[in-house]
Amino acid sequence: MTFTGFLTYALALGIAAAIPGPGVIALVARALGSGFRPTLPMLFGLALGDVVYLAAAVLGLAYIASTFGAVFMVIKYLGAAYLIWMAISFWRAGVSTEKVAARAAGDAVSSFVAGFMVTMGNPKVIVFYLALLPTFVDLSTVTPVDFVILIVLTFAILVAVLLPYIGLAGRARHMLQSPRALKVLNRVAASFLAGAAAVIATRAN
Repeated sequence: MTFTGFLTYALALGIAAAIPGPGVIALVARALGSGFRPTLPMLFGLALGDVVYLAAAVLGLAYIASTFGAVFMVIKYLGAAYLIWMAISFWRAGVSTEKVAARAAGDAVSSFVAGFMVTMGNPKVIVFYLALLPTFVDLSTVTPVDFVILIVLTFAILVAVLLPYIGLAGRARHMLQSPRALKVLNRVAASFLAGAAAVIATRAN
């Protein structure tokens, strides 16, 4: 790949990632409910999901992905169900900062998995990598070294674009420390998570 090819990919991915969708909504909701640091595993899970679809596109697995559409459908609904479970947890969460932090601290793995499943079931991500990417990047010219560079670019761009979302949401949480404010934040987070689940479950692939 040429420098122009990498630049085109970086710009396209940055724009696509910045557009609010189920992934952004889930990240913001998680940060509002748990804070900045507990949300980072979800961000990394989202990024890993992007890498999976990038690999599918580069390795020519778009046909396989469409052939096994039922598998992706199951992942999609599992991801939506997990977000609903998180929404219920936040809605019923205790209102003390200590309680929320203690719960979130031991939940890194499930947060990571949730982020991964949100991306795997996100139609916007599927369309970007399996339909749009081949139109502006010549995938037949991608070498193993190019692929590694694309993976690094993917993680770097997603972190750069999405980190401000969770940073602002996490900061908003710390600015509101009263029990009543935390209760409201938990319920706002629950509403966002439920909304993201609805988008994932109802949007066509």
